[in-house]
Amino acid sequence: MKTILITGSTSGIGLGIAKEFAKTKQYNIIFNGLETNGQEIAEAVGKEFGIAVMFSNANMLKPEELRKMVADGITKFGKIDILVNNAGIQHVSPIDEFPDEKWNAIIGINLTSAFYLTKAVWPGMKERKFGRIINIASAHGLVASEFKSAYVASKHGIVGFTKTIALEGAPFNINCNAVCPGYVKTPLVEKQIADQAKTHNIPESEVVSKIMLAKQAVKEFVPVETLGQLSVFLASDAATTLTGTAIPVDGGWNAQ
Repeated sequence: MKTILITGSTSGIGLGIAKEFAKTKQYNIIFNGLETNGQEIAEAVGKEFGIAVMFSNANMLKPEELRKMVADGITKFGKIDILVNNAGIQHVSPIDEFPDEKWNAIIGINLTSAFYLTKAVWPGMKERKFGRIINIASAHGLVASEFKSAYVASKHGIVGFTKTIALEGAPFNINCNAVCPGYVKTPLVEKQIADQAKTHNIPESEVVSKIMLAKQAVKEFVPVETLGQLSVFLASDAATTLTGTAIPVDGGWNAQ
């Protein structure tokens, strides 16, 4: 059994990715999140698919907690073979009104945490000559939108980080790739749909096509299962020579 650590995996995209790995029954999973019932969420997935799990509520802004999460995972499972840097936050504001603390939090959670965690799992991956690092970036890692300066900067940063780690990892059979989703229908986005509909006084169906998915050629949300299945492939032996890429999964957004 291989062991995978997925940050931000007790909800949304991270939980969807965890479930796709769980379905294979080939991985122990280290769950992470700030949900108060995170332990129960992890145990429920473990029970459903008959796999071993661990939960950590490590805060992405606290390096010592991230290092402890990795150490605890290695103590429990003996190794960490795959790291999925998924945890992230967003804030939308014009640059002249953008709060300093929001900038620092977004860069810290979306980008800097990936540095600390990659650094922590790296020695074991090098020693075993196997590692897979998957960074969940965004379509905004490849293009920009107004009012999202910190988010776009963090996601462009994670794409650059991905390329560097791919080059450093190649001699040790460690690959690193970034997945760049468009809009994914998570509970957080569901709430945004309702809020947007109320604000613009239009049906929710029009919010989706005319506002959220306006830049996507395919006017559909990206299924979280698609991101999970792609991540499973990127973690596999079949993906050995696929490294340093930023893969758009965005309904054609980046084809424009």
